[in-house]
Parts: sequence; structure tokens; C-alpha cells
Amino acid sequence: MEWKIVIDSCCDATPELCEKYGMMSVPLTINMGDRHISDDECLDMPRFIEDMKNCKEKIGSSAPSPMLFRDAFIKAGKSFAVTLSSKLSATYNNALIGMEMAREEGAEVHVFDSKSGSAGEVLLALKISDMIRSGFKKPAIIASIESFIRQMKTYFVLDSLDNLIKNGRIGKITGKIISALNIRPVMGADDGSIELFSHARGEAQVIEKLADTIKQSGRDVEGERIVISHCNNQNLAAKLMQAIAQKYRFKEILTVPTRGISSIYANNKGLVISF
Repeated sequence: MEWKIVIDSCCDATPELCEKYGMMSVPLTINMGDRHISDDECLDMPRFIEDMKNCKEKIGSSAPSPMLFRDAFIKAGKSFAVTLSSKLSATYNNALIGMEMAREEGAEVHVFDSKSGSAGEVLLALKISDMIRSGFKKPAIIASIESFIRQMKTYFVLDSLDNLIKNGRIGKITGKIISALNIRPVMGADDGSIELFSHARGEAQVIEKLADTIKQSGRDVEGERIVISHCNNQNLAAKLMQAIAQKYRFKEILTVPTRGISSIYANNKGLVISF
């Protein structure tokens, strides 16, 4: 039986990538005021982005239940799972519970805490798939991916702070001042938590700052893959991809649109990179 990859819906893998690489997605639930929306293939992203903009209430999410993970693991038979950072969601812990339940039914499962989300989960899922296709055994895949998670870098730039303000992640006054000054915070994953790293003004500086994070990371990225997720911002993602291609020798620069959960945090026009 061939290994499958189970992801949660914070992973921005497109339907085409899921089909090509044997990925199965378990949806989180989006909570928008008193509405509860499944972050699955039926989500109308343009309408969702507009609804986020118009929503005055808190916008958040709920982790998939352990039973949803159990069902996915049993269906897969043999699988590696990649989840949203355990410091941001209960998704990882629920996946562990689902793993134990599925093992009782004969499934073989290993769950990875991505300590990231969005583009970071895509990057990990693709790396696991590469190793499966290259014939690596389970212990070697686990050791290699755990090591890669410790080195992986994820950064994102926000065009709008509306959702962070609504969710109490940043004060209203501070958020309004930053917006008025046209400052775009450059944030990143630090061992699974979100931290402020820098800031940028204008599109050109956004591209420069994000491209420079690769050099500043100190990682040797030659022959590696980088993933760019964008929320309704293909134009800026394409410009960033071009800037990265001119500076670095990645084997692949992949751009994908954000799904529902990632769009809550990136918000309209936000960008996420993982390498």
C-alpha cells in the first residue's frame, strides 16, 4: 500500500497539487460572527474575502475533530500528516488523538507538527512526497522532516491589519496608526509562534524585505524549494517570485493561493513565504 499525505486546510495545497501528490485534506471550521463555515473545496474564496472585509465581529477558526482525522487516516491506510502549528491551534493535538484511534483500526500514521502553516505546510507536504517517491523508508522520512522543520523559515507580510485588530492580536489605536503610515508588518514563525520581524512601506519594499529574509536566514537554499502563498494577490506574488529567482538558485519557486484559514491571518493581499 502506498503512503498518503494527510493535511489540514491551513495547508494551501491546490486541488491539482493534492491530486498529483496524493494529499487528503481535513477541513478546519471558520467562525465569522455567528456563522460557522467548513474550510473545504466548496468555499467560495472571492465571496469569503469580501465577507471578511464586511464582518465587524471576530473572525477565528476551530480545529478539526479527532474523529475527522481518524476517518482520514483509516481511509488513507498508511499516511504522514502535516498540521498547523500546535502553538496556534488544537489541530495537531486532535490529529494525535485521531492517530491513536486509527491505529486501533489497523492504520499506520505519523503526525508532524509543522510549527508553521499556509506555505510552510505545503513545503513540508511536498518534501514528504519527494522522499516517498525516492523510496525512503518511514524512519528516514521522520528524521529528515523533523530536522527540516527545525530549519524551515516562514514569513508573511500583511496589507491589512483588520483581522488582527478584530481578534485582539493588535490594539485598535496601534493598528490604525500603522495603517495610516502605510506600514506593512513583516512577521514570521518563531518555533511555531508568530513574531514581528520587520516592516515595509510600499510594494517595492515588501518585495525587497521578503527576498532579503532568505539571505538573512543563513540557510543554504541552492537546490531547495520555496513556496509563496498569496491572498488574492497574484501580481505581487509573481513579482516576488521574479525577484527571488534573480537572487537565489532554488530548484522550484511555487506560488499558490491561500485557502480560507490562511486567508484569515494573511487577509486580503497578504503574502506568505516558506523555505
